[in-house]
Amino acid sequence: MAKIVSIHSFRRGTGKSIMTANIAALLAAEGRRVIVLDTNLESPSLHILFHLNENEITHSLNQYLWGQCSIRETIHDVTHRLGAEVSGQVFFIPASTDINDIKRIIKEGYDAGILNYGCYELADKLDADIILIDTHAGLNAETLASLSIAHVLTIILRLDKQDYQGTGVMVDLARKIDMPPQRLVVANEVPASYNFDLVKTALEKTFDCEVVAVLPHSDKMMALASNHIFALTYPHHPLTEKLRHVANRLLA
Repeated sequence: MAKIVSIHSFRRGTGKSIMTANIAALLAAEGRRVIVLDTNLESPSLHILFHLNENEITHSLNQYLWGQCSIRETIHDVTHRLGAEVSGQVFFIPASTDINDIKRIIKEGYDAGILNYGCYELADKLDADIILIDTHAGLNAETLASLSIAHVLTIILRLDKQDYQGTGVMVDLARKIDMPPQRLVVANEVPASYNFDLVKTALEKTFDCEVVAVLPHSDKMMALASNHIFALTYPHHPLTEKLRHVANRLLA
């Protein structure tokens, strides 16, 4: 059965979706079968990183949640769109970019239990190695639902006081409800002038959980502007090596 990983951040702008796409690509490069869900239904963006045009989205996660299609009908094979040859596969379940669908989600929300059932079906029947859930930033009922099915919660933060506070809330909440069993933290966009070892030690002391990586700010990453997947464009870059470590840790 596939490992289910929720990738979360308390605030927007932490690089969560970019990291999700890079992790998926790196695992596929190692021959893994990866499923990625964009559950950021209010502001979908992952389809851009996977070069999936809006008019190519035949069925979205929204339609599944509203009972208009099966979860399997929402799957888009984006392996050939990654920008490099990989031996594995990436299957992507996009969120709808239609403004009316976004307005409906904001107004009505959705039944998180349906999402959970869909994830279990994918994990059980598609022979995938891992399911990556790119969550909606912040804390709401849907976020809590994603925690209930995940084997691993990975929280992405930047070294900002607001991120510190929000991450602390998420870690404490996950600990109190005793799920998921593994809780990891990744620090992103850390200035090169910082001592990364000291940052890692301080964060582990603050949150009392494993800090799997401290990732540096990269001008090259910024310059790509979501047009390409960094780890496949720069496979030997030091940042890619750190992202590869994160990817393998999530699967361990």
